[in-house]
Amino acid sequence: MKEMAMIDWQRIWNDDDSIHRFSPTRAILHLCSLLYRLIVYLRNRLYDRQILVPIKLSCPVISVGNITVGGTGKTPCVIMMAQMLQRHGYLPAVISRGYGGKNPKPVNIVSDGKNILLNAEDSGDEPLLIARSLPDVPVITGARRCLTGRAAIDQFGATVLICDDAFQHRQIFRDIDIVLLDAEKPFSNGYLL
Repeated sequence: MKEMAMIDWQRIWNDDDSIHRFSPTRAILHLCSLLYRLIVYLRNRLYDRQILVPIKLSCPVISVGNITVGGTGKTPCVIMMAQMLQRHGYLPAVISRGYGGKNPKPVNIVSDGKNILLNAEDSGDEPLLIARSLPDVPVITGARRCLTGRAAIDQFGATVLICDDAFQHRQIFRDIDIVLLDAEKPFSNGYLL
């Protein structure tokens, strides 16, 4: 049963025409998508009209994100960018929301650029993978990227911040947005969810 449900989700997610256009699962996802679209629209309007203003940090911020749900290679891109920036003399730090991490503190130092300080349960699996791949780059997680960004600058002297999975995040000002797409299905199933 569980395997069959997973196949149904995968077909719906990928917009597979081999299942009926209408299904209860697709209807629920569509309703959730409409609600999500409304929330995102309202939030973006607040930023566009400058009712909400992004916080400008004291060093450049590079955002790496995508426009679809799921993997598009953000983590390898973040790792590669940090390595390139280091080769050019910058001191990068990676900041992330830390999805899946259970540490409730506002700022969580996954790596101080010398030692890994948190496990996957506390940091989330992707920040830990980034920290292991970049042993001399600070990796910091937290729900508010302005706080994690300030910590990276103040505690570790970061000269550039790489925000992992931050394309939709508008709380901090981004100097560069890098948006990744899945080459086989750049717009996923055409829905927000």
